[in-house]
Amino acid sequence: MSNLQAEEYKNFEQIKRKREDGTEYWSARDLSEVLQYKKWENFAKVINRAKLACRNSGYEILDHFPEVRKMVEIGSNTIRELLDYELSRYACYLIVQNGDPRKEIIALGQTYFAIQTRRQEVADYFNELDEDNKRLVIRGNVKQWNQMLLEAARNAGVITNKEYAEFQNSGYEGLYGGLTAEDIHIKKNLKPKEKILDFMGSEELAANLFRITQTEAKLKRENVKTKEEANKTHYTVGATVRKAIKDIGGTMPEELPKPEKSISEIEREQIMKL
Repeated sequence: MSNLQAEEYKNFEQIKRKREDGTEYWSARDLSEVLQYKKWENFAKVINRAKLACRNSGYEILDHFPEVRKMVEIGSNTIRELLDYELSRYACYLIVQNGDPRKEIIALGQTYFAIQTRRQEVADYFNELDEDNKRLVIRGNVKQWNQMLLEAARNAGVITNKEYAEFQNSGYEGLYGGLTAEDIHIKKNLKPKEKILDFMGSEELAANLFRITQTEAKLKRENVKTKEEANKTHYTVGATVRKAIKDIGGTMPEELPKPEKSISEIEREQIMKL
């Protein structure tokens, strides 16, 4: 994934909102800006085409395109009511599918929402999934929680890229019996640009997800404020997860088999299916 793709994917994530009941949605006004539509009237036409596609697919439009009204200030002492939509992920997917194909951001949006929609679909029946799709779901969770862990680490004093690399290594060393990220990379016989998380099976990914979620929670709960203490915390959590695996007779993560396909390859296959 290029730096441009990563940045734009991040934009789609950043504008995602959550209701009080935990359900997620995207504001159509926010999405129009990310998709680089300067005029709402032009974007509204895309929304209408997406609504039509939604209805023709057998879904209720109001379930995916609920209207909301917002009062906004325009100029001095002037308030105007604007139409907006609380779009579901599926609605966003239909919108980018019906957007201007000449826009590069539209192509990126198609990929992003296709993957996210697929992840949600497979998450709904996770226990029935094959190994590849289980990996796809867990890897998506790992990406999201790693962002939260990054924020927690920064609040704990881990600032520079070098410091964050050391922080990550501390967690890997705890979970993998002293192996660093580079050691794991070599053990899996990966190419320089290949990511170790993309070459983990569902069991190994789940162990790392537990490491990540518990470290993020512990950093916040104990109000860690130095990078040294953050590194120690990450190592301790990783080592505790490792001990739990050992206690139940599980396979140590570094001994689990390397999958033949990377997560990126699986994602590309899922997009082709969509």
